This record gives sequence, C-alpha cells and structure tokens, in this order.
Amino acid sequence: MITQILTSRTDEPASAQLATLAERSASGALSTEAGIVYLAAGHVVHVESAHAPALGDLLTHSGALAPDGWWEAIDRAGRRCRVGRQLVDSGHLAAGALELCHLGALFDAAYFVLAHDGPALRFRPGVAHWLGAVRSVPVDTVLRESRRRRELLHRIWPEPAVDRAPLARIEDAGSADLPARRSRILAQVDGVRTAAQIATTLACRTFHTLVELRRLAAAGMVAPADPVAPAAGPADSVAPAAPSAPAASVVPGAPPAPGAPVMSPAPAAGSPVPVPVFPDEPETALLRRLLHALEAL
Repeated sequence: MITQILTSRTDEPASAQLATLAERSASGALSTEAGIVYLAAGHVVHVESAHAPALGDLLTHSGALAPDGWWEAIDRAGRRCRVGRQLVDSGHLAAGALELCHLGALFDAAYFVLAHDGPALRFRPGVAHWLGAVRSVPVDTVLRESRRRRELLHRIWPEPAVDRAPLARIEDAGSADLPARRSRILAQVDGVRTAAQIATTLACRTFHTLVELRRLAAAGMVAPADPVAPAAGPADSVAPAAPSAPAASVVPGAPPAPGAPVMSPAPAAGSPVPVPVFPDEPETALLRRLLHALEAL
C-alpha cells in the first residue's frame, strides 16, 4: 500500500496520522509544528523537538560522553548513517547507556510533539534519522506515554505555558525547604531560560524538569515571564507567514537509489547528525523502569 504524502496542514491530528502510518508499517518522517517523528516499519525510532534537549546535548552535558567523542562519531559515521553504532563500537559509550539515553530523549521530545495533538503537516516517506539503529518503540506506546505525561502534568498545574515559555521567579516567594532537585531547577529560572534550556543546563530529563517546574508554579514560585514587546517598525505591518512543517533534512546531491532510505546530512560541529534507523523490537517497559531507577539514585 502506498503511504499518503501530506504536503500541507490537515485537520487530522498527529496522533491519528501516526496510528495510520503504524498500521501501514510506514517508514519516513512526520512533521508537526512542534517537531518531527521518525518511523521505520511503523515503529517510532526517533523524535526531535526544539522544546526538548537533543540527545547529543544530554550525553555531553551529563558527562556520559566527551564532546570530542560525539563529534568524532559524527565525522566518522555521519555520512554512513551509523553514528550510534560508531559510539558503541569505538568504546565511547556502552550500548545500554546509549539505549537508555536515546529512549529518554525520544519520550521527552514526543511529549512536546504530541502535547496539544495539533495537525500533522507533512509525511515524507523514506526519510530516516541520522542516529541509526538504537531502539524502536511501537506507536501506541509513544501515544500512551505522551498522554500519561500530559495528564500527570495537568494534575500538578493546569497551565501548559510553563512547559515552553521563558520562566521567571515570583518576587517574595519563599524557597526554603525545597527538595534538592527542585531547588537546583529553581536556581536556573532567570526570566530567559525555558524548561528545555534548564534541563539541558542541568543535564536532566526534560519531563522530570517539567514536573518540578509545574510544582513550583503551583506553589506560586515561578510563572511564564512577561513577553518583551517588539520594537515598532515598518515590518509590523507585514502579515506573519503561515507556519510550515519542520524540515526533515535529506542528503544533498544526487537522489538515493530506489528503495534506499533518505538520510539527514552529517551536521557541522555544534549540531547533531543523521542515520537511517531499522526497527528492533524493544523491551520498552524494562528500559523505562531501568531509566527511572537510574534517575532516582
């Protein structure tokens, strides 16, 4: 069956489109306003969102991987789309550590992509992510976990703007007797940083950062910062452009041979890389339990 290619905004929510693509065992990249979901044979293999830290940032900021090791893997394997495999084979990172970090980054980004379940903008068959074969996750697992996170955060504090906006501390709000993690997160709230930037700075999982920030908001200690008014000028009269889908990058130059996956290009230093991903049925629940156990230490 030929998978439909979405070239413009539709009324179908991204979650419904993902379910359809899973039924068709589709491979490619589904773009939404909040990010891109990469599929291989109907499984989610990676998710990217500007609202969640990238895998490379999490690995290097946490000290699990030296920046030189990350860029070495990109230089050696980016064009061949085997960055994840290169990290493991070179001894820079254990396979289990890569899988756990990848799974955490995938679910964190998926929360933002699916948080408001807006319309899917475009599906590009054959487009593969740069990281390579790490772990694939069934679509229904991703949808269920995103829904669970959304409901949990809503119970803590029902204002979702805390998740994406720059955050500011509330004057005269006390901060004594806070748990250590919440206190560290509060110290990073400066009126400029977003939740994702705070998570990157502290090398923390984004979702756990969101939980603490919503608790701080519920306690009256943080709130979205007041937006800075743009300077008036001639450009103010120009109508804003309609939002477009995030671009799923492809290999520059000649098109690939028929049936070959389209890959994102190897990034320049300072940004992440592209690799096709082939599904590997995961023990997803076990990996999630291990991940949560490690974070609780």
